[in-house]
Amino acid sequence: MPTQPHQHDRRSQLSAFLRSRRERLTPDEVGLPRTGRRRTPGLRREELALLAGISATWYTYLEQGREIRASEQVLNAIAAVLRLDGHERAHLLRLAGHASAAEVEGREPLTTEAVAVPLLLQPHPAYIIGGNYDVLGYNQAADELFPKLITEADRSGNLARWVFLEPVAREVVLDWEPEARGLLARLRTLAARHCDDPRYTRLIEELHEGSPQVRDWWPRYEVQARHSGRKRLRHPHHGAIDYAYTAFHLAEQPEQTLVVYFDSQELPGRA
Repeated sequence: MPTQPHQHDRRSQLSAFLRSRRERLTPDEVGLPRTGRRRTPGLRREELALLAGISATWYTYLEQGREIRASEQVLNAIAAVLRLDGHERAHLLRLAGHASAAEVEGREPLTTEAVAVPLLLQPHPAYIIGGNYDVLGYNQAADELFPKLITEADRSGNLARWVFLEPVAREVVLDWEPEARGLLARLRTLAARHCDDPRYTRLIEELHEGSPQVRDWWPRYEVQARHSGRKRLRHPHHGAIDYAYTAFHLAEQPEQTLVVYFDSQELPGRA
């Protein structure tokens, strides 16, 4: 029986996130002396609470996922001790119920104008994805570069499903493991904003059932924001290409993202 994903309520995710980050720190890193043999890796809860200036019992309740409300001030103190970066800090605040107004607004459908954008960007591969990596719009170049991404007329293509469950993805994505781990970290980040949304829970369950890598990596609790960068992909006609890709968040719906790929050799400034 495949390992089941963590429950998708915020308290259980908050518990897992705090524990994973606490276990990554050592006493040496935060200036504490080592005392005695440790049964578990990382800082003890009592040590973290001391450094954050809060009650050890209260912190234990928070990490256990009990129904307590943490203020932003306390969460920021914990984030500082855990040495979270800006993105991880924002993730912690969201899990603790401090979401921004933009995150609690209802989703809106993709506009006709937005759907047309990838078509206008031909011959550069371009697609629009939702927060759960459903493909909402794409052009012919993207369909060619990512074979079998869109396979069923009655079901949206999904980039995460393609990367982990479609065998051809490992032939196309030349640095498959780091790319796949980064995608899973970004999916986890977005799923935390939609704990009760079946689009996310069904996708994560499907990935757990079909991918041993997801079952292995998910408990590590890596989080990451969507970003631009470079990616090595194998084009069906031109072979391995170093692509530069840029992600644009749509003004109407920040979780809907336009992604455009360019051959890095064709960018201005390249010899």
